[in-house]
Amino acid sequence: MGFGGISLWQLLIILLIVVLVFGTKKLRTVGKDLGGAVKGFRDAMEKGEDEARKEIADETAKPDTAPDATFEETRSAERDKV
Repeated sequence: MGFGGISLWQLLIILLIVVLVFGTKKLRTVGKDLGGAVKGFRDAMEKGEDEARKEIADETAKPDTAPDATFEETRSAERDKV
């Protein structure tokens, strides 16, 4: 059983052809470059998530200095809408 209707033997033949065309040294270099790119992407995502968490924590830690409207003002505005 293979991937998308391709059997294991067909995958091995394709891999052999790729190795013969590009060589193991070139494939190793491409693999390192691809791995470095994925690692950089993950690090950037973690950094962004950490910054977002910090901003959320800072916003929730800030005390409200004054409410926007008093209870009575809000209540009268709701009555005016109806």
